[in-house]
Amino acid sequence: MDRLRCVVERITYQNEQNGYTVLKCRAAGYQDLVTVVGALPEIHVGSVLALTGEWTAHPRFGRQFSVATCEETLPATVYGIRKYLGSGLVRGIGPRFAERIVSTFGERTLEMIEEQPEALFKVPGIGKTRVEQIKKSWAEQKEIRNIMLFLQGHNVSTAHATKIWKTYGNDSIRVVTENPYRLADDIWGIGFKTADTIAEKMGFEKEKYARLRSGLLYSLNRLADEGHCYALRPQLTETGAELLGVDASLLEMTLDEMIRNGDVRTEALPYGTENSGTGQETAIYLPPFYFSETGAAKRLHRIAEANRSFRADLPEPEADRQIARATGMEYDPAQTEAIHTAIRSKVMVLTGGPGTGKTTVILGIITAFRIARARILLAAPTGRAAKRLAEATGMEAKTIHRLLEVKPPEGYQRNEENPLEGDVLIVDECSMIDLLLFYALLRAVPESMTLIFVGDIDQLPSVGAGNVLRDVIDSGAVPVVRLTRIFRQAAASRIITNAHRINRGEMPDLSNGNGTDFFFTAQEDPEKAAQEIIALVKSRLPAYYSVPSGAIQVLTPMQRGAVGAENLNMLIQAAVNPEGEGLRRGGILYRTRDKVMQIRNNYDKEVFNGDIGIITAVDMEERALTVNFDGRPVAYDISELDELVLAYATTIHKSQGSEYPIVVMPIMMTHYVMLQRNLVYTGVTRAKRCLVLIGTRKAVSMAIRNTNVQKRNTLLAERLRDGKERQAQNETTTGE
Repeated sequence: MDRLRCVVERITYQNEQNGYTVLKCRAAGYQDLVTVVGALPEIHVGSVLALTGEWTAHPRFGRQFSVATCEETLPATVYGIRKYLGSGLVRGIGPRFAERIVSTFGERTLEMIEEQPEALFKVPGIGKTRVEQIKKSWAEQKEIRNIMLFLQGHNVSTAHATKIWKTYGNDSIRVVTENPYRLADDIWGIGFKTADTIAEKMGFEKEKYARLRSGLLYSLNRLADEGHCYALRPQLTETGAELLGVDASLLEMTLDEMIRNGDVRTEALPYGTENSGTGQETAIYLPPFYFSETGAAKRLHRIAEANRSFRADLPEPEADRQIARATGMEYDPAQTEAIHTAIRSKVMVLTGGPGTGKTTVILGIITAFRIARARILLAAPTGRAAKRLAEATGMEAKTIHRLLEVKPPEGYQRNEENPLEGDVLIVDECSMIDLLLFYALLRAVPESMTLIFVGDIDQLPSVGAGNVLRDVIDSGAVPVVRLTRIFRQAAASRIITNAHRINRGEMPDLSNGNGTDFFFTAQEDPEKAAQEIIALVKSRLPAYYSVPSGAIQVLTPMQRGAVGAENLNMLIQAAVNPEGEGLRRGGILYRTRDKVMQIRNNYDKEVFNGDIGIITAVDMEERALTVNFDGRPVAYDISELDELVLAYATTIHKSQGSEYPIVVMPIMMTHYVMLQRNLVYTGVTRAKRCLVLIGTRKAVSMAIRNTNVQKRNTLLAERLRDGKERQAQNETTTGE
């Protein structure tokens, strides 16, 4: 094996998924920069690497050093020290101060920071606050380096080592040594497979209870990520056996112990449900999903049966006249009936596609309740959906999280003991609400409050577990009004008419022409389609519609592939925002003006999965950046950047609840595993001013014909139905 010691000059390429990296490095004895390739996750510019590997000749890129092993060491030369400190690895030292510090102390720089940090006062421009910051950051880096040295032999990246240290501090090595599977339970971003790899390297037995338990919990969480609230017992043990490489009988015993310990909850499926089959099956729940599902059903039933907190008994003809005068609108019979149903009902669902007048009906319902002097609250799952609801109604609308006053680490401040204050709550975009959020919302709703749920049932279900809107509708437990008529003004939009054609299982009108807002570009080659998308986003659409590139959103069915979100984000960033320094994390370079998306709920920062913002500032010395989310600046440390992804392109799933002026959407045969009618319908309905579809007619046709959407494991509809039937039986018994 050859050996190479070098300093990283720049990172040319990095794959976020597998860590494959291409570096340009300066090495002793080589005049030109050396190309280094291999699995090197979380390497920083300025890092000093001791490598083993072999020299290879790439037919296109020439001579390269292919890495077998890599050890990061402290630099020994003035040049290396300057690069190392200038990378921003130590908070408080960026390129400017690195130059000054190294000019002052030369080769003794790192020794002085370690042993005599007060000597930094000699450096021009460095005061007490910065010295304290450098001392603290250096101590943290030192501790992290110790953890990294311990974990290096266990295939753990520096990113994970940083998270482990942030979670456990000086106990990190002890915790990992005693039970590495705790990492999967305690740290977001470290899953079972990473913990299992560490455990294997440390000699943990394959059949140890901690491993089997963690594997079963991982399998349940994977199912939850796919939208399921529970797993069938045979399904769970078979999946776990395949994952863990052990006999299923061992997992049966493990599962019994987990049930006794309360790690999971069980319930016998009622006969007649889709998963029950001919015999009695057992559903296995993670506790949060079990308590949310049972609690939501009981809570919604109680709210629906309770008396409301105000009187709404104005005769219908008079109410209709007052509503028409107040809104200045004429309502058709279906819309009028929707308003009447809202007035009569304690809980109601309003559903319908684009252009069917849901917003018009909401305005009528609000007016009717205002006539009754009711206090009205408005909410939606995302910031953008809440903003749109506020603009449509002229009233304040909050995200559900803000409405519930989420406050970490305590959680939601609004609950049974501190309920919402008001008489009516109208919630828009309810197809996005998952089971956990639904239960949190219902817990905060007083029984006297009237609830109006609004959403498009034909869109994709929530990203999180459950299928709340469909379950509530299918249960028959509350009144449902479905709007179907497309109004004349909306019918002029081919986006809207094509969305309804797609929803009916018909091919959309793909003929291009002047005055249309729906365009189709035929392209079979994914690579050429990607280049077409770049041209549309960078120049063609901005020039035609006089909008910035940031106003154009690319929506795609998948993350991977040439026309997947990951590749398109890299290409679009290089085309529209190629210049300037930035922070690199997980293979992504974050620059000022980049469009980014939050990919997990962060209650401390009050940003949530799917929120989109723009990076407004990058601080290389502090190794931090600021993202503007709808006018609110949010700061991120470099260790938190794995919560962000570039959002020039995003999956259609992640676009739910959002609307964009212009949407570009590839639909190609390479997406075949994801091609479903509700996916294309959801993507099309995100566009307001213009939609450009790129792909093949065959792919579009395949998607529209495919209505075989995977059914989610949920019992909410059955629980709601049972509650209604029990109520009816009680009323019959009482009447007799």
